[in-house]
Amino acid sequence: MSPLAGIHPVREALRAGRPLDRILIAKGSTGPRVQEIVDLARERRVPVRFEAREMLDRAAMGVSHQGVVAFGSAERFATLEESIAVKGLIVVLDGVEDPHNLGAIVRTAHAAGASAIVIPERRAAGLTEAVARAAAGALAYLPVVRVTNVNRSLETLKESGYWIYGLDERGEHIYDQVEFTAPTAIVLGGEGKGLHEHVAKHCDYLVRIPMPTGGVASLNVSVAAGVMLFEWRRRARG
Repeated sequence: MSPLAGIHPVREALRAGRPLDRILIAKGSTGPRVQEIVDLARERRVPVRFEAREMLDRAAMGVSHQGVVAFGSAERFATLEESIAVKGLIVVLDGVEDPHNLGAIVRTAHAAGASAIVIPERRAAGLTEAVARAAAGALAYLPVVRVTNVNRSLETLKESGYWIYGLDERGEHIYDQVEFTAPTAIVLGGEGKGLHEHVAKHCDYLVRIPMPTGGVASLNVSVAAGVMLFEWRRRARG
């Protein structure tokens, strides 16, 4: 079982009803946020133990835990079929390797109203503690699908009526001018490499965020995700 460290991630996991085996709280920890975790744990019937801070340091494996560590299944994956059935926005990641970028994208995707996020099994960040902390609780709410082949997953999405939009600096369409057709899947490439060639070929549209001439060539993938996803949200709400 993987540890979940920190007041906010543990509280959001409890609020979302995520299965937890037990929660450790450092002896002497007080305050309304700690009490809220204790109360939520009691409601969810999750055992709480008060232990020496040194034990929590070991349990958190060096991650800052703020006196709270929970144990449960850190890697809970949805299926692509379940996510497709929702007919909402699906975010597909093509090889995002930095855990902090992955966590930030998960958080942004949840805030923008995405129904699921798809990550590959290989050559990409998994659902680690660093990802959970960067996501700031969003992993408890946003279903994550792990697939063996991104290209095949895009084919499955197309067969189910999804329109695929790949964000790529070589795209011929501007992100705030392209028309989004529902249901929608947005594909984001990895750090530095962008979309792989075969992944790009599976996209119905390649979309770019224009950058100033002579400046930085592209945005960090998590920042670009925020720009693209909230443009989708603005259109969807409109």
